[in-house]
Amino acid sequence: MKKLSKLSQCLLAAAVAAGSFAAQAQEKVTVQLKWVPQAQFAGYYVAAAKGYYKAEGLDVTIKPGGPDISPVQVIAGNNADIVVNWMPDALAAREAGVPLVNVAQIFNQSGLMLTCKKASGVASPKDLKGKTLGVWYGGNEYPFLNWMSKLGYKPDTDIKILKQGFNVDPLLQNQAACVSTMVYNEYWQIVDAGVKESDLVTFFYEKEGVASLEDGLYVLEPKLKDPVFVAKMAKFLRATFKGWNDAVKDPEAAAKIVVAADTSGSATVPVQKRQMENVAKLITNANTAKIGYLEPAAYERTVKVLMSGGSSPVIKKDPGKAAMSHAIWEAATKK
Repeated sequence: MKKLSKLSQCLLAAAVAAGSFAAQAQEKVTVQLKWVPQAQFAGYYVAAAKGYYKAEGLDVTIKPGGPDISPVQVIAGNNADIVVNWMPDALAAREAGVPLVNVAQIFNQSGLMLTCKKASGVASPKDLKGKTLGVWYGGNEYPFLNWMSKLGYKPDTDIKILKQGFNVDPLLQNQAACVSTMVYNEYWQIVDAGVKESDLVTFFYEKEGVASLEDGLYVLEPKLKDPVFVAKMAKFLRATFKGWNDAVKDPEAAAKIVVAADTSGSATVPVQKRQMENVAKLITNANTAKIGYLEPAAYERTVKVLMSGGSSPVIKKDPGKAAMSHAIWEAATKK
């Protein structure tokens, strides 16, 4: 074997070192979504597809959610660095011992509502008494239960709760007068099934005064003490915000990226484009310097809603500022 010259040896060593540095530079980040691939999470998929994460030196794994996947359990088991979750579920988990902290709030408006058939006799909240209502559980039931408490309706006494799967079948099959829907997803499933919008009545939790913050990003509190982790997640937020800004500006392009990420093959561009257009209405800070910023007033309002459930509040103690942090957001957006 021919002996390498000193120059060749130096060049080879430099190449190896450069390769090692490149490998180290790609920091790994795992994000756990709340549900399956759809436009609700377009910003993450767009950021990955357009190379925004890679440009920040990150190797990001996006883990889809599903009916049997709890973001809280995933991050508690150290199988994700950051999770997408709704604040009611996150704060309830925190009170139960999982120290979740909100580090960015993507959706600053709620898309959750109760959708009813007018034919069932429901025209206003007072008409809900005596009715069967479809409710999502797994952390999504809290705003509904808070609303019922506010109305003075007790489950199994004044109303009957049907634990709804993540579909709208109970309404279509007349098993329930109303079902839980998101303005960007299930509501349109009802319409697509042939029910006219004029035959429906909707109750937005935002308008009923019981809305809580939905898709936010959460990490485990002890991790915030690690400056390396904070710096890495700041890169993640910066790239993610770019992805969301692009998705809001071009719903069709975002829809195509989401469809490509859906390995089940069930997603379609027209449906995902419509979903993205409705998701965009919930991200009013997109393409501004405030994207992803958790407004303290909105946080405090959500906490108040979650504590006002009468005999069965979602949380019993106000977590104060401990359950939110702007540290990573500020690191991501500093000029």
